[in-house]
Amino acid sequence: MQSHTRQTIIFIGILFISILAACGAEDNTFTPTEIPITATATAEPTPTATPLVPPSFNPLTGLPVEDPSLLDLPALLISISHFPVNARPQAGLSFAPWVFEIYITEGATRFLSTFYGQFPEPENTIHGDCPVRREPFKQTSSMIGNRVWRDANGNNMQEDWERGVGGVCVYLYDENGTLHQQTSTDSNGYYGFNVEAGRYVLVFQKPAWMEFVQKNVGDEHQDSDADPATGQTEAFDVNSSLPNVDAGLVLSPNPFPTSELPPAKVGPIRSGRLIYADIAAFFPDSCLIYAFASPEVLEELPKCFFVNHDIQGGGYMLETSEMRRLARESKNGAVDYSSNVFDAAPPAGGVDASRLHVYIAYLNQSAWVYDAASESYWRYVDNADFDTAGIVHPETDRLTDRQLQFENVIVLFTGHDVISPTNLDIHLEENKTGYALLFRDGQMYDIFWSTQLSDEEKQTGQRTPIKFVNADDKTLMRLKPGRTWILVVTPDTPVTEIIAGEWLLDFAQPAGAK
Repeated sequence: MQSHTRQTIIFIGILFISILAACGAEDNTFTPTEIPITATATAEPTPTATPLVPPSFNPLTGLPVEDPSLLDLPALLISISHFPVNARPQAGLSFAPWVFEIYITEGATRFLSTFYGQFPEPENTIHGDCPVRREPFKQTSSMIGNRVWRDANGNNMQEDWERGVGGVCVYLYDENGTLHQQTSTDSNGYYGFNVEAGRYVLVFQKPAWMEFVQKNVGDEHQDSDADPATGQTEAFDVNSSLPNVDAGLVLSPNPFPTSELPPAKVGPIRSGRLIYADIAAFFPDSCLIYAFASPEVLEELPKCFFVNHDIQGGGYMLETSEMRRLARESKNGAVDYSSNVFDAAPPAGGVDASRLHVYIAYLNQSAWVYDAASESYWRYVDNADFDTAGIVHPETDRLTDRQLQFENVIVLFTGHDVISPTNLDIHLEENKTGYALLFRDGQMYDIFWSTQLSDEEKQTGQRTPIKFVNADDKTLMRLKPGRTWILVVTPDTPVTEIIAGEWLLDFAQPAGAK
């Protein structure tokens, strides 16, 4: 059994000693066994003179948005409950570019969800004729795959904000018409096949209430490859992975099975925590939304909007129309949350990480499992029940019934001070830095996090979000375009490889916490 944490801490300790020495730090008491959460100097990212993402892209995801005008509105930070269990499935988490998972004592965690560039909307999810794929796809050879999507704007091209169609049957034939494999799309529309070198044909089976869009209209990564009449692709050679065989669908005149739409609400919303003030500070003009807080916490938190502290159903549910109003009213100037960089190609230097099991407490366990077809990590949770503790199941979004899939999962190590047995001061304030682990593309990377203020931030007084920094060359770490889940843990929390590619995070509770 290998402990990755111990080896990494030693390396990072040596690196930070050299940084402090180079900066002329007089009081260098840092030792190689400590995670540098309060260092006075940091691995500051190399400045960039050009925008980190284009103007119509969300700087928190690195992806284009459907309505660029929404990028002019500040972020909404909403405290969403994970406990009690009847808070689940939560509504809206899949729409948040960033989600911070925070320890709140008594074995529980809570989510501070950052909504920016898109507002959550309920969905009458459309499925195909096969069962939705529930098992993550593990690539073992060359892969054929990608996505079946609903072409909502009817332009025959796949946009990053358009949603997939789950449960679509997909068949793999060789060029002679022999069926080799069959599968179906997952809840977000992705599928995959492992194949040997050869010549193949795919057939997508459309549901009766949908039609295929026109094929081969443009960029191979964005257009549809299925014949509109038959759902069949042209024969293609496979000598290496082919992750761009897609099919676009639109609704036909035939009615499709519908159910009552979920309420257009986000939540459940629960009380505030001290760390929320730190996170709100690096989202200027953001509106922090929570339900009450203890007096010592309440005096520290921005007071944008309170909701009722109603725990029935897990907490208060906020109308999405109210979210739009609050975002408009919070605007107080230009909004710029550019601080990180994105790249679809995985960086070098990672180690295999197909699964991360998160043990916060016996009745609070979750997992992230990598799916090579969607190139994302799927989230799973247990039922917080003594009889089934640790047995995890897919976590879905109440608004869409789709499983949560995040392209980046970050484990962020920082100090947790106990203010009272049920109240923690978790440190993400300005001019801090520390160690983190990035999970992307089925790999794990040693990185830093940094809230060090740049010269521009000092001059203008305008903060930018927390930065993620490459441990090797101190440049910004390239995140995968998409959503990011940030799990904040104590410095003593070990992350250990239990079998090849599978990692266990065993949360170390702060001394003195309940």
